[in-house]
Amino acid sequence: MKVRPREEVFSLIQAHLADELDLEPDAIGEATRFREDLEADSLDLYTLVQELEDTYGVSMSDEQAAKILTVGQAVDFVLASMGERAHDGSG
Repeated sequence: MKVRPREEVFSLIQAHLADELDLEPDAIGEATRFREDLEADSLDLYTLVQELEDTYGVSMSDEQAAKILTVGQAVDFVLASMGERAHDGSG
């Protein structure tokens, strides 16, 4: 059974945050806010960005990262970036 890309990206982010912040994965949903709900600091968010860049080959500027406030927005960003790459004929 093929995993849908959104679920795969969400699962990676959820697992990373749960590990990084010592939380239960079930406590993290798409509407979860990094700072307000998870109390993630800038270093936590930086390591998440690095993880996404390494895993999915996406590139996120500091300005883009600053606009991503929820887990769902991070998933959207990764999928949009992957979608742009898919149009070059290699996907």
